[in-house]
Amino acid sequence: MAALTIQKVNKVYNKTVHALQDITFEIQEGELFGLVGPDGAGKSTLFNILTTLLLPDSGDIQILGMDLINDYKQVRQEIGYLPGTFSLYPDLSVKENLDFFAVMYKSDIEANMDLIRPIWRQIEPFSKRKAGKLSGGMKQKLALCCALIHRPKILFLDEPTTGVDPVSRKEFWEILQTIRTQGITVLVSTPYMDEATLCDRIALIQNGKILGIDTPEAIIEHFKGTLYTFKSANIFSLLEALKRCPLQCNYYPYGEHCHIAFYEDMETAMPQFLQFLEDNQQEHGDIEPIRPSIEDCFIEIVKMNRHE
Repeated sequence: MAALTIQKVNKVYNKTVHALQDITFEIQEGELFGLVGPDGAGKSTLFNILTTLLLPDSGDIQILGMDLINDYKQVRQEIGYLPGTFSLYPDLSVKENLDFFAVMYKSDIEANMDLIRPIWRQIEPFSKRKAGKLSGGMKQKLALCCALIHRPKILFLDEPTTGVDPVSRKEFWEILQTIRTQGITVLVSTPYMDEATLCDRIALIQNGKILGIDTPEAIIEHFKGTLYTFKSANIFSLLEALKRCPLQCNYYPYGEHCHIAFYEDMETAMPQFLQFLEDNQQEHGDIEPIRPSIEDCFIEIVKMNRHE
């Protein structure tokens, strides 16, 4: 059964900025679903709509069989929301924030302690500290406790690990995996492509459009090019030279490496490419084939859409 159904949802700002364009997808009950895309892709706009904070210009949304617009009061009782910015009360203590949200949702902390205990155990030593004095990772863990205190059926997390240190990011995703074992449907947005592999399914979004929806493994398997990586002595000079490359390829910097995807027969393409680098006086390390990441797939899809 679908926990969330979105059909042709659109949102335009100032009659010119198309924040969402015909967004359509479903999320099944108990699924950990990721909305993956860069800043400005439309993730937060969609989350604001799904959590009843913003009206869509058109489209239909069903949450747990309820119409989002007509039944918004009932929807609010069944969802939990962790927004992209810290939205708890900074002058209240950790425990006071949790107590406040429990009262607001008419919920019993002890009755739902089994759900939040793995998270609460980490922040309980700071229960008397003001929420505004917590570290970034601890703030997000407290916000997650508050979003779960009424045991929602669907949990919306808008970029929950942005600005959080790597250790806290890992811990946060381990918590999400635990939450889904409780039967809670989770929709999480993230700009971090590596986090996409931790979801059951993902939707890639760019400029308000869904570019693809599938499991992370399936998206990687559908990568169309043959991907290679290599180091360059001068990455900026290399990127300028590659603009003149006669081969059909996509290329982009990837840390200290260059990733390049070829769309030709590699038996003939690779010797031509090596000759091209030599002719353009580009020093480089070994050119090795690699398995694409979600980020490689996203870049390929975006570039192909530009050329359609």
